[in-house]
Amino acid sequence: RSGGDSQLSGGWAGFATLQIIEEEKLREHAEKMGDVICNGLRAELKGVAGLTTIRNAGLMIGIELDRPCGDLVKRALAEKLLINVTADKVVRLLPPLVISQSEAEQLVAILAKLIKDFLAE
Repeated sequence: RSGGDSQLSGGWAGFATLQIIEEEKLREHAEKMGDVICNGLRAELKGVAGLTTIRNAGLMIGIELDRPCGDLVKRALAEKLLINVTADKVVRLLPPLVISQSEAEQLVAILAKLIKDFLAE
């Protein structure tokens, strides 16, 4: 195959991916699950000192704290939860597009407890 064929097949793969995202309404699902997670975290962390804000764009979620929170990464891993910390004070979540409602609720339960415990120290 020539390089042109490779580029063409890559284009078809990209098109097929976009088609599946559209057909399975993954964008709408991501928005809904992002809201489930953020609203759940807001409810669980309401009034907790040290929480600055919770924001999201679909399933890209940021939980900003008032202090450095890099230690939460290790604590989350111990609970089999993969998170990231950016800007030293923002817990970043990037769950998969296919996360289920029950998985989203489980994520909220685990993460809310970890954040509460961390902020109580």
